Formats: sequence, C-alpha cells, structure tokens
Amino acid sequence: MADEYSAVKRGKLVLKGDKPKSKKRKHKKKDKSEVSKVDEDCIKHGGWWRVEKIEDLTGSISIEFGNKSYISALDNGLFTLGAPHNDNEGPSSEEIFTAFPAGENKFALKSGYGKYLGVSKDGVVTGRSDAVGPMEQWEPVWENDKTAILSALNKFISVKLNDDSVVADSVTAGENEYCNIRSNKSREIQRVVVPEEEGDLNEVEVNYVKKFQKFQDKKLRVNEDGVLDLKRAKVEGNLHETLLDRRSKMKADRYCK
Repeated sequence: MADEYSAVKRGKLVLKGDKPKSKKRKHKKKDKSEVSKVDEDCIKHGGWWRVEKIEDLTGSISIEFGNKSYISALDNGLFTLGAPHNDNEGPSSEEIFTAFPAGENKFALKSGYGKYLGVSKDGVVTGRSDAVGPMEQWEPVWENDKTAILSALNKFISVKLNDDSVVADSVTAGENEYCNIRSNKSREIQRVVVPEEEGDLNEVEVNYVKKFQKFQDKKLRVNEDGVLDLKRAKVEGNLHETLLDRRSKMKADRYCK
C-alpha cells in the first residue's frame, strides 16, 4: 500500500525567476511561499490534506491521531489506532473510510468492510451497521485550529492509551480528543469574485443588465419576474444559466436573441 500512496500526484511550485524585480513580484513570491507551507504537511502525509470544513467531508477520508497514525478498521467491527507511518506515506487501505453527508453539519462513515461507523450506548465506536441511523451520524468540530469529532451521544472520539481502542466517551475535547480528518481528493478551486455578482440578487441582475444591454433611449429595462427564480438558482448552483434565460427575454439584449 505504501507504493500506491506514494504515487499520489502533488502540486509543484513553479518559480519564474531567481530574484523578484518589483514589489508586485515580491508579493506574489510571498503568496507562493505560504502555499508551499500548506502543501508541506500534505506531502508529508502522502498527499492527504487536512479537512477544515464540512463541505470537504465526502469521498475517501482518514482520521489521524497523534503523528501519522490513523484509525484502522478490524474485521470484528471494532477499531484501533494503526502503527505510525513514515514521511510521504499515506494511510493504509484499512485506515481509509468513505464519508457521506448526513444532515446539517453531520457526516457518516463507511469502512472498507462495507459497514457504517456508529457508537454503542457504552461509548465504543463500532462498524457493524448496514444503514445510517442517528447513532451513525458524526459532527466535526473545528476551533482554534483544532479538530474533534462528536458522536450522537454528544461525546468526543478518542483513542484509549492502554489498548489503542477507539471510543467516544469524553464530554470535553482535549489533547486526547484532537485529531486530523484528512482527504486526498482534489481540492476545491477558490471561487473568483465577479464584480457583477456583488450585492443582493436585485443588484446582481441590474449589474448584468448594465453590462449586456444597450438601448437607444438609454433607459434600463430589468426582467419583471422577481427574484424568486434567482434565489432558487443560487441555491441549486445555476445562477448564471438563470440570468441568461432572463436576459434572453429582453429583446434589446445584445448577447441574447
């Protein structure tokens, strides 16, 4: 498994010159240095980066306690802390889980044995369920650059020091409960802010009208259907397409017919 994870593609820092020739170049070089610092942790973990928002808790993930040691699934439905990995090495197959959204700010985990992770009434973390119920839902907590995972019993996951078993029996999060949730999927590209999209939805549509429409009488004409469709489109992620449809209804639009 080490060979498989060492083959994970990693980002490469590209330098345009040895020395910056302007303040603008110095600023860009500083930005790239900051990116390099972020990627260094990812590279040391074989391409697995720290998850810090609920939207990224999908697909393959691993849960790290300590330094390069991950929760590992056992064939009896229980979990233990795996042996530490070397630098540039990712988690083993039994240490990789599949994450799914499970309600607001919650997620579910499935092990490589095809079972969902849950918590028993006595706080033991188990992987024996074929479906996601209340006990199979987990809540990530991020605070002060620390990560902890809360169970359905409102207790945090930790690893017992005496036998490395995985439990969720702590009402507060401390050093033993802090972990890193890691993912190896492609990172989300930061959204580019378009000036026409700044403001509320009424202002957004007016901005697009000003950009695309030309009228001989110099009067501004905006679609009169209201913003309900725009609100729905923004939630569904197709705001641009809806704006285009609304512009197409305006006969004087120079970009739509």
